[in-house]
Amino acid sequence: MEEFYRQVSTGMDKGMESLLPDGITREIGHFNVFNVEDLMQLNKGKDNPPMVYNKRAYYKISLINGRNRAEYADKVIEIETSALLFGTPKVPYNWIPYDWNQSGYFCIFTEEFLLPAKTGVVLDELPIFRAGGYPVFQLTEEDTKEINSLFRKMYKELSSGYAYKYDLLRTYTLELIHYGQKLQPATALYSTHNASARVSSLFAELLERQFPIESPQQKLRLRTAKDYADRLAVHVNHLNKVLKENTGKTTTDLISGRIVQEAKILLKQTDWNVSEIAYCLGFEEVAHFSNFFRKQTTLSPLAFRH
Repeated sequence: MEEFYRQVSTGMDKGMESLLPDGITREIGHFNVFNVEDLMQLNKGKDNPPMVYNKRAYYKISLINGRNRAEYADKVIEIETSALLFGTPKVPYNWIPYDWNQSGYFCIFTEEFLLPAKTGVVLDELPIFRAGGYPVFQLTEEDTKEINSLFRKMYKELSSGYAYKYDLLRTYTLELIHYGQKLQPATALYSTHNASARVSSLFAELLERQFPIESPQQKLRLRTAKDYADRLAVHVNHLNKVLKENTGKTTTDLISGRIVQEAKILLKQTDWNVSEIAYCLGFEEVAHFSNFFRKQTTLSPLAFRH
């Protein structure tokens, strides 16, 4: 969180403290909201428009108006007009504006900030924040107006003297989250509760819990289909059958797909050497990792990096 404020305050020639909302230090968790156009204006004259989002620090909801590119894990989404973006600390991403003609708002908050609302909502269980999801939504003109109005309320409330303003801001934040949920395809929102789907869901959760890899010393604990079957207390053949029925892919295919996704992220967003990345992802030999990566992507790790 401090790194985020340090970057923004540098661009604005202000101290970090001046950017903190009044009274936030007395709150559980953290919240703030920013006007994108203001940030762009304050950074004009620099070589490139600022990328005002850091990865793996806090949750973010952003209304972006302008031509941009969103890089979310291994996905690249081109934005031509307006979009709503949802960022989670568990999946790295960047927002890259193509020019200075940008407007909109974004808010940042920690999971703890929403706890006093006592809604029972677990952010990482929501489709818009779930790893492997699609958290960028192109917006209609009507959607853009509604979301812009909600952000303007947030922006105005943050500087008010209302004693319960953070309770109101929690309500606005949850409203934005639910707005995004309604933009999701119906299949992402409603899941069946039979035993087969339950095992599939538990596998997906267990797989995602191995990531992100955040240091060269971290190593995957579960690597094979049998590792996951043992942890879920099911036979490996049963797990494979269930996943094939629910996803169309084998257990090994799903594990390999997630490993190659993390490999792409580490190759693009860290300066770790290929040997370190191979070790983190459970490969004892660099050659085995290189062969695996080439089989999955048709490129060698170094060719993908460059």
